[in-house]
Amino acid sequence: MFNESTGGGPDHAAILNVLARARPDGLKALAEAVLDGLGDIEVVTNRTGLVMVPLRDTVANVDFHLGEVLVSEAHITDGGGHVGYGMVTGRDLERAMAMAVIDLSIAANGAHAAVTTFIDSERAYLTAEDDMRMRQVEATRVEMETF
Repeated sequence: MFNESTGGGPDHAAILNVLARARPDGLKALAEAVLDGLGDIEVVTNRTGLVMVPLRDTVANVDFHLGEVLVSEAHITDGGGHVGYGMVTGRDLERAMAMAVIDLSIAANGAHAAVTTFIDSERAYLTAEDDMRMRQVEATRVEMETF
């Protein structure tokens, strides 16, 4: 949805995906650490709301809306015109703002060692979590034959 950042590079969406799913305590701690290096920040948006979840029915090959999901969103800028954005599921504006602060830090200063280490660590953690979940799903798979 949001790809205005100038410093995220070609994998900006992948970085936002990791930050949106990152464990809250580490995300907020990193945001606190990088906040001092950003200078004055303007908060453009800081709100909660509902967004539609689009899906595709692969049998009928049509798109439909599954329903609405509650999200928290933060959109910030700095004096240099850099943009930071965060959106997380649920009512957690603090986590969305932490994500936006880290995104703004990457846009303004590039991904320094602490940010890169955090993103790599969270990416590995999320990959392991996804792998474990898919193994649990696979264990419940039922194969049926019709005659």
